[in-house]
Amino acid sequence: IWQAASDQHRIFTALKKIYPENWLSTGGSKGGMTATYFERYYPRDMDGVVAYVAPNDVWNKEDSAYDRFFERVGTKECRDKLNAVQREALIRREPLEKKFKEWADANGATFNTIGTLDKAYEATVLDFVWGFWQYSLLSDCDTIPAATVSDQEIYDTVDTISGFSAYTDQGLTTYTPYYYQAGTQLGSPDIKQPHLGNLSRYGYQPPRNFVPRDIPMKFNPLTMPDVDNWVRHHANQMLFVYGENDPWGAEKFRLGSGARDSYVYVAPGANHGANVAGLVPDQQAKATARILAWAGVAPAAVQKDESKAKPLAPFDSKLDRQKVERQQTLRP
Repeated sequence: IWQAASDQHRIFTALKKIYPENWLSTGGSKGGMTATYFERYYPRDMDGVVAYVAPNDVWNKEDSAYDRFFERVGTKECRDKLNAVQREALIRREPLEKKFKEWADANGATFNTIGTLDKAYEATVLDFVWGFWQYSLLSDCDTIPAATVSDQEIYDTVDTISGFSAYTDQGLTTYTPYYYQAGTQLGSPDIKQPHLGNLSRYGYQPPRNFVPRDIPMKFNPLTMPDVDNWVRHHANQMLFVYGENDPWGAEKFRLGSGARDSYVYVAPGANHGANVAGLVPDQQAKATARILAWAGVAPAAVQKDESKAKPLAPFDSKLDRQKVERQQTLRP
């Protein structure tokens, strides 16, 4: 993460000569983490940081916050429904793995990195509940079928939310850099999922299982505590936004003594797509006003009254269009 932050610093240093006005860094999920790490190592570069849904796994071996999250997220009815489908996918492992193998053979999918189709199948199933809450809303529980439906419906439901291609060699290749970082610095969640009982053969698998074995990995347990401590005591003009129902927000960045003009807000009922627009009105106004101030473009009216804060320009379908292809993944 220091190397990545240093690359960003070099880019900023070069472009600051061309654009001398205020600079803000921002990003969602892994991008929010990256913006935060950049600020930690080069705190004099940016005039503000807006980090959306950025996980903060301080102590990699202490993941009870995630277990507590899954015990109370949404409603009991929805949790029970999701757990039942997940259990059923493991109970029907044999017929559903047959479908998975047929798909893999037809698409040339292989499993050399994770080791076996069985490990890939279970990893996908164990992602099911997490994946639902990461990208769906409580209202989407109505789309989850009963556990008594056909094999095909169980298979399709898990595939739609978790994606059976995720742990194939072809699916993992894109995310090798992320899993390498997770297994050496960032840490990764290890949730218990007690409702599965002895149906799970492997448990929540570690990042080491998702990176080719010819790439050595050694975890440094001091990196994330260092970043966390810096944010708590030295954050200046930083905004963190999380979604109430997003599993990645179970371990948030938090502010302590020494933090200045910095905020951590949670959007009610939101998932991994949480943003400023989803905050309650007073927090939305405060966040918008601070962003405008950090950027050096806050009108006088906003400086006097935060409730007057609003975007400086209307939405432009050409300028504001995302040009990159976005795909839902269970990685941050």
